[in-house]
Formats: sequence, C-alpha cells, structure tokens
Amino acid sequence: MTVRIAIAQVAPALGAFERNRAMHLDRIDRARAAGARLIVFPELSLTGYYLKDLANDLAMSPDDERLRPIAEASRDIDVMAGFVERTPEARIHIAQAYWSAGRVVHVHRKVYLPTYGIFDDGRYFGPGERFDVFPSALGTAGIAICEDIWHVSVPYVYAVEGALVVFSPSASPGRGVAEGGDLGTAESCRLMDRFYAQYLTVYVVYVNRVGHEDGIAFWGGSEVVAPDGTVVARAAEFDEELLLAEIDPALAARERARNPLLRDERVDLVLRHLGERTGALPAPAAAPEPMPRPKAVGG
Repeated sequence: MTVRIAIAQVAPALGAFERNRAMHLDRIDRARAAGARLIVFPELSLTGYYLKDLANDLAMSPDDERLRPIAEASRDIDVMAGFVERTPEARIHIAQAYWSAGRVVHVHRKVYLPTYGIFDDGRYFGPGERFDVFPSALGTAGIAICEDIWHVSVPYVYAVEGALVVFSPSASPGRGVAEGGDLGTAESCRLMDRFYAQYLTVYVVYVNRVGHEDGIAFWGGSEVVAPDGTVVARAAEFDEELLLAEIDPALAARERARNPLLRDERVDLVLRHLGERTGALPAPAAAPEPMPRPKAVGG
C-alpha cells in the first residue's frame, strides 16, 4: 500500500516567524485536503536561512508556545519543518522537527555546518552530535539537513540502522553551470540522491527551498527518488510548489532482496578499521613469523 506525502517547496521570509508559520499552516491544510499523510518543509522553513544575528532572537525549544499551532495541525497529518532550536544549555542549532498526533516525535540537529564560500553556519550555530532513526509515516527514517547528506557516512549510518527513507531538508543556493547548460547544483544533487537511493536501497526525499535572501537565489528542484533509482516526483526549479508523491514502503524490502548490499554489509569490519584509525581500538596483533621448514634429508 502506498503512502502519499507532500513536499512544500516554499520561499520563507527572512526573520518573519509569524508570517512563515501562517504559510506552513496553509500548506498543511492543502496537503491534508490532497490526502497526504505527511508534509515536509525545507531547512529553516519557519525562519529563513541567512539569519546571522537574528538566529538568537528566533531560537526556541521544540515545545515553545509559538510552535503549538504546528503541533496541533499534526493531529491528522504528520509535519516536518525547520526551525532554530535553543537547548536547555542555551546552545542554538539548525534543527528539523517531526510532529505527529499533536506532539514532537523527533528533532534532528544539523551536524555539518558549512562555513566556507557563501555559507556561515558555523559562526552562528552549534553542531549536532547524533544521527538517530525514528518512526515516521513512511516507516523507519533519518534526517540529513542540507550539508549533512553530502557526507557519505550519514545516509550509510541511517541505512544500516534500518531506515527506509532519508529526508534531506535543504536551503541550497543555485550555483554553477554544468555541461549542457544545466544548473551545476542541480546536477550534483540529483546524482547524489540517485546514488544514495539505489545503492543504500532507501527512499531519498530531498526538499529544497526557493526565493531570495541577501542576493542569493535558492533553486528548489525538490524530488523523491525510490530505492530502485527512479525519480518518483520532482518539483520545478525556482518556483514555489506543493509536490505530491506516492511512496511504497515495501519497495525498499523488494530492492534489498534483489540487491542485498545492506544484508552483506560488514559493519563490524568498518567499525574495526575506524576504531584502529582513531585509536579507539588497538590494532590487531601482527601475525607470527612462519616456522622455518626443516631441510630435506637424504638423496
């Protein structure tokens, strides 16, 4: 049985939390009317991306009263949205929350904070420390926020932990021109999505934003790629869109039976090599020298 999801490719207004929240509630209503069981929003969808010094003013805990309307809206449709989280230790993070049945089920804090070129994440936010799977409307899932998914270890960890889907909410600017005239960012992201989906036999749900901030254009192009590498649905570039996609959770099991790479994966071997490299585990003892063979006697 398939599960219908909605991807909200939207253009959040920078720093305008109440306006963005109203936009979320509108898209949730539309997705619910379309029969979706889940709606997914991009990275920092409730605040905008280039926050800089605004980040501290907009930071909140997942149970903040300002987020209650989102929680209430999730009573009959699951919702995943991006916000700035403030922890009890007063650290702030780029975070993505998953609401279901009126409560927060899971929060992922962005681990890899790009601080190069046009990106400044590391100057204003603290890094997350974990990649945990959680139950979603599509089955066991993991979240990789933008830069997270560019690190091959992230979807790998989720896949070996049993995830059937990797959600990748993003705020990706359009950059470069690929051979043939396509947008360079789009070509790279689509290649990466298909590679992870097909070789890890997971659904990849890539949700990118659109709009402009500080002269930067976000390119959209959100898509869902199935465990067999096929593109289930893809949104237009640079325009807002509510994209609907039909997900078949059983497809992952069928692909894993046909292409059993995860079944045969040697996680123990990977952990041993990494442990030896970092010093967390001692290197295996060297094999003993072979005993000398006796000399032949006689003619």
